[in-house]
Amino acid sequence: MSDTDQAVLANRQVALLAACVGMLMLGANGTAIMAALPTMRSELGLSAAELEWAINAYLIVSAACIVPGGKLCDRVGARLVSMFGLALFTIASVVIAVSHAPATLLAGRAMQGLAAALAVPATLAAISDASSAERRASAIGAWAGFLMLGFSLGPLIGGVLTHYVDWRAIFWTSGGTMLAAASGFAGAKGVATSGSKPIGRFDWVGFVLLAVFMGTLMSAVQALPAAMQAPLRFLAFAILAAAALTALLVSGRRIGNPLIDLDLYTGAAFVRAVTAGSIAMSSILALLLFYNLDVQSAAGLSLSPVGAGLSLLPLSCGLLIVTFSAPSLAGRFGARRALTGAMLLIAVAAVVVTVSVASRSWGPLVAGLFAIGAGLAMPYATAPRLALSALPRSGAGAGSGVINAFTFFGGSIGVTIGTIAFAIDGLSAVMGFVSVCALAGSWLCRGLPRDGRLE
Repeated sequence: MSDTDQAVLANRQVALLAACVGMLMLGANGTAIMAALPTMRSELGLSAAELEWAINAYLIVSAACIVPGGKLCDRVGARLVSMFGLALFTIASVVIAVSHAPATLLAGRAMQGLAAALAVPATLAAISDASSAERRASAIGAWAGFLMLGFSLGPLIGGVLTHYVDWRAIFWTSGGTMLAAASGFAGAKGVATSGSKPIGRFDWVGFVLLAVFMGTLMSAVQALPAAMQAPLRFLAFAILAAAALTALLVSGRRIGNPLIDLDLYTGAAFVRAVTAGSIAMSSILALLLFYNLDVQSAAGLSLSPVGAGLSLLPLSCGLLIVTFSAPSLAGRFGARRALTGAMLLIAVAAVVVTVSVASRSWGPLVAGLFAIGAGLAMPYATAPRLALSALPRSGAGAGSGVINAFTFFGGSIGVTIGTIAFAIDGLSAVMGFVSVCALAGSWLCRGLPRDGRLE
């Protein structure tokens, strides 16, 4: 092997390492904040609405911007977008770490959402472009595995840092790690990634309409509990959401390069798979947020942040184990059976968790959390790839952005409805919501193709 070939190989390995480190911290940051939120709420004086937006600001901005983020990779190159996204995440983390007011926290979270919308598609595209054909599948598998590893370990990391250091340490750590990942991409200059690809004019009208639709729909759901006392606020947001969606659908039919190509994304298999993934994200974020709020309260299990993180280890184990075995399970039983069974497992496990927390029965709680983690991992890991398999290969890049957009938005819906449920009847109502969502997901998954397989 020549010196040039060795240098290229080394740069590819650096790019892969940087992408994996970035995704590890992105996943950990996304769930570590759940363990810290009760402490953050007390220290910053967050209202119930501000607590909800501490999660939703990240999710909605990510959902609205991830499709443009993917398209930006085609225009300027995935390596540069990766560097910028990871560096922006560093800046956003510092903003949160030094915040002393709710407004600063929410601004930092929104900035993190924008950074994630750039970093997620860009790092995936960068390692895909930089990898040789025979190593591309393993590189993408490593990227996804590190993301899920961080997602699984986040509650424990957040609990430990909050309990033994300070909640701000979560964001100082994530900022430093993201800066190291961005530096890795900066150093891998010999890696050629896509860029300067001739693409049509960006659909700014569609982007604005999608953002308006997501924001107003979320506001309408938030206003739902007070709809009887203040119907005009709810109706105003609902009408704006409907108008934005209608305009988005109409404009998408009239332009040549729409943000969301309806001809590609209205197939039954694609819609069902995306919905299954969105249900999984909705369920796990609602569970993590309100489980931590409940078990760290005096009315719950009175656990410390680190105790809450440790109690979620069974869920993390189930999530991580099934994530890596999901392709083989789907291959053995078929995607339809595997996803349907996973959704039913979530529904049953949610009931077990509810009863166990109420009765303070640790044995059933451990079993229930492991089962719900295993159940959630299957649609989370399988549904996006199943949705992509329903698209032509030429639409895979844009399709990935659409899938991630609706997955993030599904998580935001889960947090919003979970907030309403938690106010009504605490954790039991939230877990009831998770169970109902899982039952609806099992019904949807039964409509997937009988011989559905992952590609």
